[in-house]
Amino acid sequence: MKIEGLLFAVGCAIFLLIAAIYWYFSHDPIGTTALTMTGGLAFLVGFYLLYTSKRVYPRPEDRGDANIDEADPEYGFFSPNSWWPLVVGFATFCTALGLVFAVWLIALGAFLLAISLVGWLFEYYRRDFAH
Repeated sequence: MKIEGLLFAVGCAIFLLIAAIYWYFSHDPIGTTALTMTGGLAFLVGFYLLYTSKRVYPRPEDRGDANIDEADPEYGFFSPNSWWPLVVGFATFCTALGLVFAVWLIALGAFLLAISLVGWLFEYYRRDFAH
């Protein structure tokens, strides 16, 4: 966690430096605010990771003397052939278009989003993939 925290801390410094340079040359309040807020978000994540890394047992990724076989071999289950993320993306896109064009498109997108999220959640409870 220490390496990740340092990466975000360096990102925070870079974004704040770029924000100062951007403000000096352009005097644009919107872009300067966006870059400053991005630096602030990087600071929040970096501070959390560095703060947490002091209180947890060091992972094998954080130790220089660790072996490869010490790492956790199970990183989780990732679905190899799921179409539901595509449907969720389309429903989210439909909802975002509804914010621009029409209220009925928001309702349609929210309905499709609810159905697609339920389908994605219960994907492995039916047919050939059931446990």
